[in-house]
Amino acid sequence: MCAYVLVAEDDPKQAELLRRYLEREGHEVLVVHDGRSAIDEARRVDPGLVVLDVMMPKVDGLDVCRVLRAESDLPILMLTARSTEDDLLLGLDLGADDYVAKPYSPRELMARVRTLLRRTGRSQDDRRLFQAGDLVVDPVRHTVTAADTLVECTLAEFRIIETLAAEPERVFTRKQLLERIHGFDRFITERTVDVHVMNLRKKIEPDPRRPVRLLTVYGVGYKLTHA
Repeated sequence: MCAYVLVAEDDPKQAELLRRYLEREGHEVLVVHDGRSAIDEARRVDPGLVVLDVMMPKVDGLDVCRVLRAESDLPILMLTARSTEDDLLLGLDLGADDYVAKPYSPRELMARVRTLLRRTGRSQDDRRLFQAGDLVVDPVRHTVTAADTLVECTLAEFRIIETLAAEPERVFTRKQLLERIHGFDRFITERTVDVHVMNLRKKIEPDPRRPVRLLTVYGVGYKLTHA
């Protein structure tokens, strides 16, 4: 059973090792290196499994587990260098589905992943799609379709359309959309968003000069409609 797996591990070498083993098993893998990003990405893509290191910057793995478990039932497998019984019980009490102490055997970890996915029944077929009218965004496969036609997007365009499609009719400011593309890079201007929106309209609108899907809310920003 293959799944979309979110790996939250602050050690780059460990993260890359996990990625390789998981991809070898047929999973799609997204790696983040801090707890705040783990929460944000789990909310964004609704993964089939989270492999979560306890010791991470910004927000530790235990707090990440607490937040995610309060919001969803997605499977969580925790990794930790702590191996005392109290630590194990704390992780499980917070809602982790399984717990592996470091150092671990990658083969054993993959066996745990397979068991957890079988038990929870989470696979790529369960992925969440974002939809606004006849426009559909698949965060896992990284695809956009408009009226059943595949739309080729750059990474920045995809992040914008994904953000808008996740909450149709909500108005996003240029600053909010800019943060989704580039984080907080002060050398990128909000004009960048306007350029990407113009290019997106050429791809998803029947008439880009008279948009009916991706609308401007003057003085505020942009939104996707259910049209």
